[in-house]
Amino acid sequence: MNLRERTLAGAHLFVVPTQPSMSERAYEGTELDLFAKAVRWKDYWLRLIEPYVSGHTLEVGSGCGNNTLMLSELGSFPITCMEPDPGLVDRLTELLDEHSLLARCSVRTGTTADLNESDVFDTIVYLDVLEHIEDDREELRRIASHLSGGGALIVLSPAYDFLFSPFDTAIGHHRRYTSAKLRNIAPPGLVETKMCYLDSVGLSASLVNRMFLRQSMPTAEQLRVWDQLLVPMSRVVDPLIFHAFGKTILAVWRKSE
Repeated sequence: MNLRERTLAGAHLFVVPTQPSMSERAYEGTELDLFAKAVRWKDYWLRLIEPYVSGHTLEVGSGCGNNTLMLSELGSFPITCMEPDPGLVDRLTELLDEHSLLARCSVRTGTTADLNESDVFDTIVYLDVLEHIEDDREELRRIASHLSGGGALIVLSPAYDFLFSPFDTAIGHHRRYTSAKLRNIAPPGLVETKMCYLDSVGLSASLVNRMFLRQSMPTAEQLRVWDQLLVPMSRVVDPLIFHAFGKTILAVWRKSE
């Protein structure tokens, strides 16, 4: 299983489905640099998950480290970065070294199936990752055993299968989620703490692409407009509609003490 950079999926905008296996897909790095510029979007979800991130944190599918840098802003806690793609691991290690984060960020090549029984974390995050994993139910069941008592499991993923587009296919998505689908695969022993949709304004852009443009990758200008115009609008509108819909979904579960 070869997880792609999850920053991409967090910008499911402007952009049928076929679903080739991830092992059949070669990694191409150009899109990573493109979506790394979605700074307003990253700051939006970062502030929403901030209350739940503490202690030793495991980031599943760290990619080349763009989201790792964001997580590191939330405190001086240690972060374990797990990524199965050796090429991305090299980029991740270089990035963390450049930002002097290697002292508290360890990098592991592999998937959660490679964790040891003794590996336990206070926070586990899947930032645009779970939709890339074929057996998502088993993935969450397995990772829940590595969560400490009182710890938080955080999932950020694209929402609504009716928005599934060539963009999703191009970056290796198996599915998009609704609150019902996430609740259906929630691991036993964890209690739902938060479930909400994000980016209600950006949902319209995704609909345009799904119905008319059918792009497999947004342009730099489309990304800029989304991040600088639509995301700030969503940050105002989303709370007014009680996060009832949007093109991204956020779920948080806690493990009993």
